[in-house]
Amino acid sequence: MTTPEANARDAAPSDFIRDAIREDLANGRYDRVHTRFPPEPNAYLHIGHAKAVWIDYGIAREFGGLFNLRFDDTNPLKEEPEFVEAIIEDVRWLGADWGDRLYFASDYFEQMVEWAIQLIRQGQAYVCDLSPEEMRATRGTLTEPGTDSPYRNRSVDENLGLFARMRSGEFPDGSRTLRAKIDMASPNVVMRDPVMYRIRHAEHHRQGTKWCVYPSYDWAHGLEDSIEGVTHSLCTLEYEIHRPLYDWFLEQLGIYRPRQIEFARLSLTYTVMSKRRFVDLVDRGFVIGFDDPRLPTLAGLRRRGYTPEAIREFCERVGVGGRADTTIDMHMLEDCIREDLNQRSTRVMGVLNPLRVVLTNYPDGQTEEVDAINNPEDPSAGTRKIPFGKTLYIERDDFRKEPPPKFFRLAPGREVRLRYGYFITCQEVIEDESGEIVELRCTYDPATRGGDAPDGRKVKGTIHWVSAEHAIEVEVRLYDHLFAKPDPDEVDEGLDYTANLNPESLRVQAAYVEPSVAGAPAGARYQFERLAYFCVDPDSSPERLVFNRTVTLRDSWAKIEKAMGG
Repeated sequence: MTTPEANARDAAPSDFIRDAIREDLANGRYDRVHTRFPPEPNAYLHIGHAKAVWIDYGIAREFGGLFNLRFDDTNPLKEEPEFVEAIIEDVRWLGADWGDRLYFASDYFEQMVEWAIQLIRQGQAYVCDLSPEEMRATRGTLTEPGTDSPYRNRSVDENLGLFARMRSGEFPDGSRTLRAKIDMASPNVVMRDPVMYRIRHAEHHRQGTKWCVYPSYDWAHGLEDSIEGVTHSLCTLEYEIHRPLYDWFLEQLGIYRPRQIEFARLSLTYTVMSKRRFVDLVDRGFVIGFDDPRLPTLAGLRRRGYTPEAIREFCERVGVGGRADTTIDMHMLEDCIREDLNQRSTRVMGVLNPLRVVLTNYPDGQTEEVDAINNPEDPSAGTRKIPFGKTLYIERDDFRKEPPPKFFRLAPGREVRLRYGYFITCQEVIEDESGEIVELRCTYDPATRGGDAPDGRKVKGTIHWVSAEHAIEVEVRLYDHLFAKPDPDEVDEGLDYTANLNPESLRVQAAYVEPSVAGAPAGARYQFERLAYFCVDPDSSPERLVFNRTVTLRDSWAKIEKAMGG
C-alpha cells in the first residue's frame, strides 16, 4: 500500500538532488528527509538565498520531511541581532515553515568544544602558533604541497593544555589556532590542516562574553547538521571542495553523518549578488540602504512591491540548475512579478507626465462619476467610481502634434476614447512662448459615455486620464536596473564595477492619481493602467503618498518608438 509520503516523493519534480534523495530512501541510507537553511546573521538575504530556501524547504515539504532554520552564528565580529530578525522575517515572508525548529550554532558551542578535545586526544588536532600570514605562506598552492607547521607534532597533553588556556582567554587574538591534523600535501588545499578554532575576544550577540574561542565554518557546519539529524545538507557549489572535510570531521568523531549535495548558485543580470558589494554600495551612498528597491535583497524586492508568490514561481522556473553556476536574465524575474501582479493588483489611473486637457463643450462646474473595473482578471474585485470633469490630465506621450505612422492616440483633429469615459476630439493645441505644448482644447461626445458611438463610428486609440480637480498628487519613484550592463564586472582596466551603475536607476517625480488610492497602506499594490505596477512605500504619510515602480508593463508602442529611434 502506498503512503502519502511515497506519493509525494513520486510526484516531486525530477532533478539530480531529488533523484539522489529518492535513491537514498530506496536503498535505506536514510528513512526520512530533513533539510535546513543555515544563513550567517551578518547581512540581509538576497534573491539567491530565496532559491536556496525554496530548494531546502520545497524538498522537505515534497518528501513529507522536516525543515530547520538555523543561524550559523560563529563569527561575533560581523553578526548582529538586526540581521537575525531580518532573516527570520524574510524566510517567513517567502512562505517557508520551520515549525519549532529555529536553531543557533552558538547553542552547540559546548558540544563542539568536547568534540574538538576528542580529536586532540585522538592525535588529529593540534594548537598552532603560526600567525595568519605565516599560515598562508606554508599552505602551498594548487600545484605545490604545503609544509608542516613547526607545532604540528606537539604532544596530546601539550595541545590539551594550550587549548584549555585558549578557551580561558589567556592568549591574545590571532596568537594561536586549533588546527585539524590531516595532510599538508593533499591536492585539496581545504584538507591542509584547516583551522578549527580562532581566538576572538569579542561579545557574541547571544552568548555575550562567555566565549573567546570561536569555531570556523568548516568545523561547525557538519557538526550542526549532525546534531540536528539533518539528512541532506544542500548547499551551493563553492562548498563542493569543502565536502571531503565535512565528511572527514564526522567520520573521525564517529557521529551521525548527513549527506552534502551541492547545487548551482543563482546570479542575475544587471545587478550584483554579494554581501560585500551590498555593503560597499550602501557605504558609498550609491543606494539608500539594504532595503533599497534597486538591490536584489529580499527586503529591497519586498519594498519594491515583489510578492513572495512571484519569487517562489521564479525559483520554480529556475529550478535546481545544473552543476555549474548560472546567470539568469533579470527579465525572467520581471515576467514572474508581472504575471502575479496582473492577477492580484487593483487597477487605477494615474498620469506621470501630465498634459492638461480642457473639454470646451463640457458644462462648467459639472462633475460626474464613471464606473471602472478594479481587476479584469478577478471579477470578484468589483468596480469603483472615478470622478470626471471639464479639465483632465492625460499622459503627454499620448499626444503628438505631428503623429508618426501607426500612432493611434490623440492628435490634432483626431478622435480617441477616454478609458471608461467619452470620445474626445482635439480641436486646438495651446503652446507657450518656447513652443512647448501646455494645453489641449478638445470636445467630447456626450452620447459615447462608457461605450461606442450610437452612429457606429470607431476609434483606434484609448487613453487613460485623471480629473484635474479631483486627482491626488503623489510622489513616484521610478526604479530601473541598478547597472547599465548585464554584467557589472565588464569594465575597462582601472575601473571598478561601480563604473557601470545606471544613472537612471532611480528618478523621482510628482504624478497625479485618481482619488481611490487615498489612504492606501504601505505595501498596497496597484497597476497604473497602461503604465506600470506600483507599490506604496513605507515612506508615505497621510499628507503624501509615495509609490515605488515595481515593474513596467509590456508596451507595444514603446517598442515601436524605440525601433523608430523616437
